[in-house]
Amino acid sequence: MIKVTESAKNQAVRLMDESGKPGSFIRVGVQGGGCSGLMYELDFDNEEKEGDKVFEDNGLKIVVDKKSFLYLVGTTLDYSGGLNGKGFVFQNPNADRTCGCGESFSI
Repeated sequence: MIKVTESAKNQAVRLMDESGKPGSFIRVGVQGGGCSGLMYELDFDNEEKEGDKVFEDNGLKIVVDKKSFLYLVGTTLDYSGGLNGKGFVFQNPNADRTCGCGESFSI
């Protein structure tokens, strides 16, 4: 399961509305790259694919591909608008190490 904080939900809904994609869901994933070896992906989508894992938390639908799910189990998606920059933040209990910007990690 992937959890979504209230601030992440509010920001996601706002961005989906602004982009003309209301009613979409959040697709999160992992790909190779970044300074720590793996990078997070986040996008808005409206089409599920075979093998996707589907969750709903805090009134928001989240979809993860089967491979990425193994790296993201138990992750919380948050949104930070603080002094260190704005953006979605992955709080991943499976990550052994993260880079300074928080966009990549290793297990």
